[in-house]
Amino acid sequence: MDLSSLKPAEGSIKTRKRIGRGQGSTRGGTSTRGHNGQKSRSGYSRKAGFEGGQMPLYRRVPKFGFKNRFRVEYHGINLDTIQQLADDGITKFDHEVFVTKGLAHKNDRIKILGRGELKAKVEINVHAFTATAQKAIEAAGGVATKL
Repeated sequence: MDLSSLKPAEGSIKTRKRIGRGQGSTRGGTSTRGHNGQKSRSGYSRKAGFEGGQMPLYRRVPKFGFKNRFRVEYHGINLDTIQQLADDGITKFDHEVFVTKGLAHKNDRIKILGRGELKAKVEINVHAFTATAQKAIEAAGGVATKL
């Protein structure tokens, strides 16, 4: 076996359609574009969502609701998850700990939520706490600090 004997797999390479190369090529004349009309011209491009003149879906469906541009999104982590980590020997929690454990991404704002029970004495520094989570942390002898 040498380089001169290498070939691509059978049927893996197709010859491209050569358009507009004379009448004898069977793809001359109109160049597979049919006859006259807007779509046969060069430079034609259809608007995204165009439905042939029918009122497009994005205009038929009514708009509703409100999107607050200034809303701050938080990534929630529950107390039962923190208890599991505390059982593994972690007592100080901050943004880096949650990122390294795969519980949040590096750009997430973190909020501690109150689901579950916390028995361990822990120190937590994150962006926000729910009222129940903060009470549970302080009841267990821990410290909850907002960034």
